[in-house]
Amino acid sequence: MITLSEPLSPHIERLGRLADQGRFGRLRRGIEKEGLRVDAAGRIAQSPHPRALGSKLTHPHITTDYSEALLEYITPVYSRPEDALDFLADLHRFSYRQLDEERIWPASMPARLDGNDSVPIADYGDSNVGRMKHVYRRGLDVRYGRIMQAIAGVHYNVSLPDDLFTLLRELDGEGETAMQDYRSARYFALIRNFRRHSWLLLYLFGASPAVDRSFLPDGRVPEGLEAHGDETLVSRHATSLRMSDLGYQNKVQEQLKICFNSLSNYVNTLRHAIFTPWPDYEARGVRVDDEWYQLNANILQIENEYYSDIRPKRVARHDETPSQALEARGVEYIEVRCLDLNPFDPLGIDAHQSRFIDVFLLWCLLTDSPWISDEECEHLDFNRRLVVSRGRDPELRLDHHGAKRSIADWGGEIFEGLGEIAALLDRLEQGTPHADALAALAPRLEDPSLTPSGRLLERLESSGEEFVEAILALAGEQGERLREEPIERARGALFDQLVETSHHQQGDIEAADVESFADFLADYFARARESRAFSPLRSGERT
Repeated sequence: MITLSEPLSPHIERLGRLADQGRFGRLRRGIEKEGLRVDAAGRIAQSPHPRALGSKLTHPHITTDYSEALLEYITPVYSRPEDALDFLADLHRFSYRQLDEERIWPASMPARLDGNDSVPIADYGDSNVGRMKHVYRRGLDVRYGRIMQAIAGVHYNVSLPDDLFTLLRELDGEGETAMQDYRSARYFALIRNFRRHSWLLLYLFGASPAVDRSFLPDGRVPEGLEAHGDETLVSRHATSLRMSDLGYQNKVQEQLKICFNSLSNYVNTLRHAIFTPWPDYEARGVRVDDEWYQLNANILQIENEYYSDIRPKRVARHDETPSQALEARGVEYIEVRCLDLNPFDPLGIDAHQSRFIDVFLLWCLLTDSPWISDEECEHLDFNRRLVVSRGRDPELRLDHHGAKRSIADWGGEIFEGLGEIAALLDRLEQGTPHADALAALAPRLEDPSLTPSGRLLERLESSGEEFVEAILALAGEQGERLREEPIERARGALFDQLVETSHHQQGDIEAADVESFADFLADYFARARESRAFSPLRSGERT
């Protein structure tokens, strides 16, 4: 395996020469961005998903996540970050033309809530697949409550070019390893390094140091939070409350111990969790008569319930679960899930951040990535927890192989390695957009006030605004601008067409259903038990 140290330089140079020859292409990425619809007072919208946006069951680009009010935008896959961001911007512009007085909340932590029931669960219609999506969300309410599910973020999906894996397999001397197995193993190596170093992304891009008091309806103020004004709680040095214990909490899932050493371990652990009952969930019940409260009472209802800051992915066919798709054809791309919305950007993410993540992921791929031991697995999230709660604390020190290091020191060392990767990727570009992204973000290492979390806290403190007040003002400014900006003509026509097409598709799906929902679920989980291994050797396992 290539290491990011002295031995890497000749490999980088060789890859650079091959890039100059057009021997491998650009990374490809798609963006999924969530955002709550809110009313003019900054309360989560109680209105249904606007029909003028299309069917949330079948529209390929505009849907909802957990809540009826939680918009989710999905871009196509692009080779240039700017193209993905342009498409995402047009989705926002199109939506604003249909939203009347509502606004799209630009922060990760939710708008003003009024208890658990103020977060309406998304309704996907009367088809079996639509009911399954709704019941799954009801199960999340049973297990975790709805308020946690109102948190929003950006998911960043990246695939590396196949011809790059061909070159790396040659450099690694593994020409006899099947490409599917080699590619999956390298993606899992990338994921392991990501898990070791994702604290850097949380520091640079974390944007949720504050929350409205309504997020904590029991009135209990967790340790580390302090009052700001009458309705706001802040964490003085936090970067991402969204990624802290205050955000997504999956205590039951901690026993899964998924450390991403191999594809077979990952798939088998998830499959085990989907079919292993959990007493607390059993006690809450699954179904009474025709009223479904959960899909099942197991550790996970379906694979999507497993929460991680990064996931291996493969586009599934209609008769496959996500794990079966991975098992059959290997890892196709990875999904980065630890990114807060930047409330100062109407899209939640910009081109510099996109380019930086691309560089970071390729660095994770090319850096030596040994398997994670049981001991390391136990402590894998230690630095991440420190950064989300205290990342802007100048006294904070992270653990690096037993040594204590500051973010500026360790981060600066990582940035040096990232510079080599940026130079490699820039050989595929006109200009130096990846190096420019590093240069734009590097000052944040020494000055935490430049981070999105630092900027938001500084705004609250200098203006005296409440959290909801400040974010609502940003939403208003962004909404006015997006409403006035033109939509690319052909894309606007496409969006208009997709509205009607998606409604027709949902109607066709509902009309075609002939089996009961109970039989539909039984068939789904019977198929989910099946292994879809492509070959006798499980993908990701290497001798």
